[in-house]
Amino acid sequence: MQRQYTRSRSTSSTPAVAGTRRWTRSCIPRSWTTGPGRCRAAGLGADTAFATMPELAARMVGRFLDTGHHAKWVATDEVYGGNPTLEPRGVGHVRAVTCNHEATTGAGKFRADTQAAKVPKRAWQKLSAAAGAKGHRFYDWAVLDLTEPAPGSHQLLIRRNRATGELAYYRCWSPAPVPLATLVRVAGSRWWVEGTFQAGEGLAGLDEHQVRRYTSWFRRVTLAMLAHAFLAVVRADEYTCDPSPDGLIPLTCNEIQRLFTAFVRPMRDVVHRLG
Repeated sequence: MQRQYTRSRSTSSTPAVAGTRRWTRSCIPRSWTTGPGRCRAAGLGADTAFATMPELAARMVGRFLDTGHHAKWVATDEVYGGNPTLEPRGVGHVRAVTCNHEATTGAGKFRADTQAAKVPKRAWQKLSAAAGAKGHRFYDWAVLDLTEPAPGSHQLLIRRNRATGELAYYRCWSPAPVPLATLVRVAGSRWWVEGTFQAGEGLAGLDEHQVRRYTSWFRRVTLAMLAHAFLAVVRADEYTCDPSPDGLIPLTCNEIQRLFTAFVRPMRDVVHRLG
């Protein structure tokens, strides 16, 4: 089962990842998988079966682990966070969940937002989730221990925006207890993935396919990811082997893409472009 990408305009007041548009990733619809003719027309195999996005993600993580790879953590957004099937075997996870997600503490079973309202002021800690374009992303964080019969350390992580007071919630599990700073770091690592998607869309046209046939979609996405990897490798090589002169910022992927696009076209002002 393969994931497909669809584009939709966003009318929500929530800031979109790409600024003015929200790109949503969805699985192949059930109406396709129940119609073998529709699947064949799209280039999909006759044995293609419907699966939800959390089920697809669980399979992907399972295949990754089955091939002998190792990972200490898995981080997800709310689409996957509330699904119990996505609990990797032996791998710690920090899963974003909704405010109505129920968790059990020593005081009983309550919604996440109800649990957050009971957190004392002294329990909040100011920590940076990750460094962004404008510096470190500082939030207030609190963590609650959960009582679960399954082995391991179960916790509810709560993030509070220092300016607006907006709350976000994460369900966490690890084989052994870990510091709050570790959970915060893992929660923030998901933004790097979102940033990679955004960069792939802007630099290599990752999202510019109309998804009419699986074969053409697969080829385009593969080429787009290869182009993005090329830009990233060139940027890293330039940064390491040919540092910029004093007073100039290092070449970025955006600038390398712009220069590469310019040089594959006939031009007369090569010296000016290089300058």
